[in-house]
Amino acid sequence: MEGKLVRIRALERKDLDSVMRWVNDPEITKNLSSFFLYPVSKEQEEKWLENIHNFDATDKVFAFETKEGVYLGNIGLHKINWKNRNAELGIVIGKKEDWDKGYGTDAVLTLLDFTFNRMNLHRIYLRVWDFNLRAIKSYEKCGFRKEGILREGHFEDGKYHDVIMMGILKEEFNSKAG
Repeated sequence: MEGKLVRIRALERKDLDSVMRWVNDPEITKNLSSFFLYPVSKEQEEKWLENIHNFDATDKVFAFETKEGVYLGNIGLHKINWKNRNAELGIVIGKKEDWDKGYGTDAVLTLLDFTFNRMNLHRIYLRVWDFNLRAIKSYEKCGFRKEGILREGHFEDGKYHDVIMMGILKEEFNSKAG
């Protein structure tokens, strides 16, 4: 899948060393909905990588990289529900020096196009912590709307934070993409 800035591809074993650095960096994992309280071992991450390639899985995670082939992070669909045609989006840019360069927004737009126009899903939703203003701005740029708040639904750095629920429908995305 090609975007303007990034290419989305299958995650491969060669990506494992980079992923290991990211999943054990608290500055990166504090923004993820996955639970990373304890350090993750290489063996755990290898098992995770094997499981995401399961054809019948309801979670599909991909790598994304620059057009020049520099691996930036992962993006995926979780809890894919074929009956209701929806899924939860998740993304991580593991290279902090590549934050705020538009790569995440382009990766999300590229995956949304694939999700809506190739997979024929109807709705994509996500959860974001109230303190992750960079992500909220990016999601809004992609067309996501705030749908609700789970008050004090996330504990981080000694205090509770609101969880903002956001979503986008296929018609909204396609009318925006025009």
